[in-house]
Amino acid sequence: MIKFIVMFNHPEDMDKFENAYNDFLALVERMPDIQRRQVVHVTGSPMGEAPYYRIMEIYFDSEEQMRESLTSKPGQEAGLELARLGEGAFQMMYAEVYEEAGGKTGS
Repeated sequence: MIKFIVMFNHPEDMDKFENAYNDFLALVERMPDIQRRQVVHVTGSPMGEAPYYRIMEIYFDSEEQMRESLTSKPGQEAGLELARLGEGAFQMMYAEVYEEAGGKTGS
């Protein structure tokens, strides 16, 4: 499994961010082959203020499916919507998922 991650920095204009984010989210939901979507609101860090405001993770079965989804019409529209936030408003990356379920460490 692989995931596409978008990490949003703290917005300067909260209304502009939320409007663009909600439009982006609606387009993401139309993208094909998504297995799971997870959004988290970052509340802090052990070092003080966290560098990110929100993180979205979009899971796919394979890198090929992810690339096809991101380059699909809804994927391209989502990318254009994301660009409305402006340069430096977010970071993106891909990550291979090795473990999906939690577990316990033996004592």
